[in-house]
Amino acid sequence: MTERNFTPREIVDSLDRFIIGQEKAKRCVAIALRNRWRRRQVPEELRDEIAPKNIIMMGPTGVGKTEIARRLATLAKSPFIKVEATKFTEVGYVGRDVESMVRDLTELAIKMVKEESMVTVMERADAMTEERILDLLLPHSSPKPVVAPAEPHAPGVDTREKLRRMLRKGELNEREVEIQVEEKSTPLVEIFTGPGMEGMDINLKDMMGNMFPGRKKSRKVKLAEAAELLAQEEAQKLIDMEKVTTEAINRVEQNGIIFLDEIDKITGRESAQGPDVSREGVQRDLLPIIEGTTVTTKHGMVKTDHILFIAAGAFHGRKPSDLLPELQGRFPIRVELDPLTREDFVRILTEPENALILQYTELMRTEGLELEFSPDAIETIASMAEEVNTRTENIGARRLHTIMEKLLEDLSFKAPDLTEQKIEIDSVHVHEKLSDVVGDEDLSRYIL
Repeated sequence: MTERNFTPREIVDSLDRFIIGQEKAKRCVAIALRNRWRRRQVPEELRDEIAPKNIIMMGPTGVGKTEIARRLATLAKSPFIKVEATKFTEVGYVGRDVESMVRDLTELAIKMVKEESMVTVMERADAMTEERILDLLLPHSSPKPVVAPAEPHAPGVDTREKLRRMLRKGELNEREVEIQVEEKSTPLVEIFTGPGMEGMDINLKDMMGNMFPGRKKSRKVKLAEAAELLAQEEAQKLIDMEKVTTEAINRVEQNGIIFLDEIDKITGRESAQGPDVSREGVQRDLLPIIEGTTVTTKHGMVKTDHILFIAAGAFHGRKPSDLLPELQGRFPIRVELDPLTREDFVRILTEPENALILQYTELMRTEGLELEFSPDAIETIASMAEEVNTRTENIGARRLHTIMEKLLEDLSFKAPDLTEQKIEIDSVHVHEKLSDVVGDEDLSRYIL
């Protein structure tokens, strides 16, 4: 993978394509990402001493915290995983093993690197697949070709080349062939492990899998499907999994991003009873992972010293200083995200590359409908979203999804029967569909 060294300004510009507002948060993550590149440029003896500048994002739900982190990881081609801090408390004082997030991140990186490797070997795999298919169509033991007989004077090699040409043109795609595929066996015994032992069941399953290797079974499929199955099989043979694993672990250690959501839910001081004991216990379990430790995975040891942690939470009635002092020190960058306004909603509906209006327009186009929203309709939708957020729970941009679904509910249902029509949605139409629901606070709570 060729990694591009984006400048902070380029990172912010890329995030602006999908996320409206939140300039302070975008600048923070842009600097954090650029600092990774800077660390790799310093002398090697100093490189390991420079810790990542982890970030705490504070703000209500639906303002873009997760989206900023996810888009940042996509831009940097970094292994990324989102975990809820509350997952580590939901079964009492123990909760889920905090190291499991590093194991999950490693598995994701393995998959990412393997997919990239598949692309690089696919050309060779396709060539090998072609030969295997020709062997199926023209077995050496067969006294005559599978296709129409060749001229008496034509040697076997000419028949094979004729088949090759037909194969490349797709003329044989509908022909059925019999291939051997590996049978995926379901284990007779499912292994369950307690909290803190998530890695053990993986190792036991791998060991049992080696004791009972997969068997081959015959399948009759059309040649086009056979080519796809055999190409995947050949590509798997060409990939050096040891190299893939080494690269994946390196990416996790140097470029991995872990998004810790709901960090505010585990704030709490020492208490003799109640959930605070569990909360502080989770903080203490998280501390070594964030400070830097070595986690054992099925693929080898993974160091967490330079993984970037981005924590997020609404922090209603709480503040970052409620976290353990040691944990606070590991999140030197703190940024507050702004609540979304009506103007923001208008921009979210229209400006990003994945704008909501564009999404619904394209969805309806699949049914042959041309959907057009007038500017006053978009303004009205934005105003209604702001009003409902103010009067009920503030769920940010997610309110736009509920309002758009309610607005287009009838149209979505009838769409298959309304083909080849152009439908204009104006402010009057929006008021007709939504004013009763928006005006009634009880209805708003249940429907929007």
